[in-house]
Amino acid sequence: MKKSKLTFWKRIRRFGIRVLQFLFVRLRFVLRLILMIAAMLILVSVVLTLLYSSTSINPVSTLMAARFVSGKPVDRKWVKLDDINVVLVHSVMMSEDAKFCAHNGIDFAALNQVIDSALKGEKTRGASTLSMQTVKNLYLWPGRSYFRKLLELPLALMTDYVWGKRRMIEIYLNIAEWGDGIFGIESASQHYFRRSSKKLNARQSALLAVALPNPKWRNAARASKNLKRLARKIERRAFRSGAYVKCLGKTGE
Repeated sequence: MKKSKLTFWKRIRRFGIRVLQFLFVRLRFVLRLILMIAAMLILVSVVLTLLYSSTSINPVSTLMAARFVSGKPVDRKWVKLDDINVVLVHSVMMSEDAKFCAHNGIDFAALNQVIDSALKGEKTRGASTLSMQTVKNLYLWPGRSYFRKLLELPLALMTDYVWGKRRMIEIYLNIAEWGDGIFGIESASQHYFRRSSKKLNARQSALLAVALPNPKWRNAARASKNLKRLARKIERRAFRSGAYVKCLGKTGE
């Protein structure tokens, strides 16, 4: 009887060991696959980053590409940075990334705060810079993902170094989504205010800037009271931006 019990538990043990070995092999395979995908994404991103450093090339975002493939309409009119009203540029910077000129693609202070809050179980605030948002739009995918965030970091540092601030903000403003199928500031300006981005006034610029975090639900032309309040705040910040935007030099007036 005892011998049969021992034989039974030995079989269970052997079975458990085999299961663990199988899972370990699978886990190694999955990890290798993830690393291969990450390496391929980074390699493609490096090549595209070098290509996009040329101002003669107008990049498209992954969302735009997906809409092209699925046959959905895409409204995007590329416009050079110098042909965009400087107030709009400053408004977007003050709304999305006030430290844009002070960091090299990553705001490490804000990132550390997010990590500390997450470790404490507290609600975290976003630490995405304009550089990180740009590489996400250009090379990666939407939605929350730690894997995607890890890819964003080296890509943001690389693109910020290769392109510089002026090219970075120019690309961002031309691929950002401002509504369903509406991409770039020129199309957004014409869609919401029936004028070019060069002719936007301070309030319109601020309304478009504060619509960016959630453009499908925030309509710059039919702004809610809360959106108008945010726009007034950003308008004041843009007016006093001064040293915060010096890295751009002189842009379109």
